[in-house]
Amino acid sequence: MPHLTSPGTARRTSGAGRLGFGVPGYAHPLLAPTEWAELARPGTPLHWAVLNIDNGPGARPDPHCLEVVGRLRHAHGSGHGPEARPGGGRLLGHLDLAYGSRLFAELIADAQCFLDWYRVDGFYLDRCPAERSHLPVVRRLTSTLATFLEHGGRPYGKGSGPLVLGVGTHPYPGYAEAADQLVTFNGGWTEYRWSQVAEWTASYPPERFAHLVHGVPRTHLDEAMRVARWQGAGTIFFTDRDGRRGQNDPYVTLPRYWDEIVSRIGPGISE
Repeated sequence: MPHLTSPGTARRTSGAGRLGFGVPGYAHPLLAPTEWAELARPGTPLHWAVLNIDNGPGARPDPHCLEVVGRLRHAHGSGHGPEARPGGGRLLGHLDLAYGSRLFAELIADAQCFLDWYRVDGFYLDRCPAERSHLPVVRRLTSTLATFLEHGGRPYGKGSGPLVLGVGTHPYPGYAEAADQLVTFNGGWTEYRWSQVAEWTASYPPERFAHLVHGVPRTHLDEAMRVARWQGAGTIFFTDRDGRRGQNDPYVTLPRYWDEIVSRIGPGISE
């Protein structure tokens, strides 16, 4: 897997470390036009955003999704060809592993649709298992996806990754070598503010880890960013939404303090 990195010196980001956003999946563009427009706004510190049409690529190319994909690629210079530049916000196709119960062939078919229809830059492997027993299957999948991305799994050229494992907790350490980034926290603010990081993560740089936290009050944004930096996460998504009041997924809309958190992280694309 050529584009995956290896363990480095133990490191934690300081208060001045550059964080960026990882967006696990906004609602369909017809339902969330403002959200997708904000991601394409120049200067948004976006690391990656997940495209999820119907728990995957859907049955056919969606013209509304194609439109927002084009705007995102134009804004951040991601994608393929002379307009691409390293560090731009990457578009990831959503693959649901269902904690290891999805068939390999089904996942590969979904991945190929994302590549053919939307020219995604990488993949977000949602509901990824965390146990040691599932690691060989996950490694087989990520190796195959990396080959697709690196060696022309599509007619228009090579991709650049990344592959992100949506584990949501600290998995068996071997998972760190199966992908470019691990989501090691996905949950509520009350749990996050008292959470502890696994010791083995100190052997990897912050760009290898992401934290997704809902229910973060505006008054605790600074504290939440301090937790992320101290625990060595380089990619975050914080929202004050909590999934209650009829909303199943707190991440499908913008946090009410979006402009404020963008300004606190700082303009520009993270290196």
